[in-house]
Amino acid sequence: MATISNIGLQGNWNVSNAKKENMINSRKVLEVNFNSSHQNNDTLNNHNKRRFSLVITNSNHGSTFHKVDTINGTKVNGLQVVEAPKKLLNEENTTDVALVTNGRFVEGRFVFRQIFVIRSYEIGPDRTATMETLMNFLQETALNHVTSSGIGGDGFGATREMSLRKLIWVVTRIQVQVQRYNKWGEEIEIDTWVDAAGKNGMRRDWIIRDRCTKEIITKATSTWVIMNRETRRLSKIPEEVRKELTPFYLHKIAVASEERDCEKIDKLTDDTAERIQSGLAPRWNDMDVNQHVNNVKYIGWILESVPIKVLEDYNMTSLTLEFRRECTQSDTLESLTCPTERVIGESDNNSSNRKPDQQYTHLLRLQDDQKDVVRARSEWNLKQNQQ
Repeated sequence: MATISNIGLQGNWNVSNAKKENMINSRKVLEVNFNSSHQNNDTLNNHNKRRFSLVITNSNHGSTFHKVDTINGTKVNGLQVVEAPKKLLNEENTTDVALVTNGRFVEGRFVFRQIFVIRSYEIGPDRTATMETLMNFLQETALNHVTSSGIGGDGFGATREMSLRKLIWVVTRIQVQVQRYNKWGEEIEIDTWVDAAGKNGMRRDWIIRDRCTKEIITKATSTWVIMNRETRRLSKIPEEVRKELTPFYLHKIAVASEERDCEKIDKLTDDTAERIQSGLAPRWNDMDVNQHVNNVKYIGWILESVPIKVLEDYNMTSLTLEFRRECTQSDTLESLTCPTERVIGESDNNSSNRKPDQQYTHLLRLQDDQKDVVRARSEWNLKQNQQ
């Protein structure tokens, strides 16, 4: 195995001057820690932990590098291996890596923060993140929050006392407001925290910021209750569980009261729905560890009955999901959609209070007995390139 210590890669990029300038202005450093495995014990003691720094830069940056053509006698394939400047390996970058991989607590351990990079398989046709991508990020941050808090049990986000009692969390309602969607390769910063919701519920909120500008681009709020994993019945919060959660409660809201979607979501029927898509079957990979369909999967099924022209020309700016019952792998679903009356009012593209151009009501139901699984409401604004 090659022995690599504090090295960087500098490519000979064949790009235009404009692209080179952009690369210089947006120089990025990625640090990854490797635990090397060596047969020699002395070498293991001296080089137990390796830091690898990938540097995309330009020779005009002013840094001095010691060029290396080979590593352990092997020629580097089309690249020059250089020693990374020590000033790039600072505490701030190390903290950034921790935020990307594990996240960390801020604001006195009340708020959990994690950074994500929008990857190529998380974008849609317009090269921006999708609502499903954002929902996955929210779920991941929430689970890492519980794990990092030290009270996590062996369940999917459950605490120790919940695991002992075979209890799990289930979400009853979630609302997501999106100001704009980030593009492929951009970084976002997500904060999440929890608070009590009545006597037997918990509220979890999120804020997503553009990591570069710190602009708030997404806000979300949700309500959770406890269910018995075996009986699948709802349960009161045991006092032991409440004692675990209370130290983490933060009386802070992400979505202001006047912005919350608290209105009843009407139930669609065959007569009131404009479009119906049948035969939606969960796959094995759609199931989560609690043996029901992952909440994020419902979004894709909801969009199955949305007109393609809406998906092409509009951005979903708000989504409210109301979960009515579980869905398992043996179920087959139908997706129903109906447009609601268009909101009348002046529109300001630069305002977070912009009125939606389109609004839809949705229903996911079991195909056999037509029982409700999820009711939803979505709002859409015309994409800027369509205006």
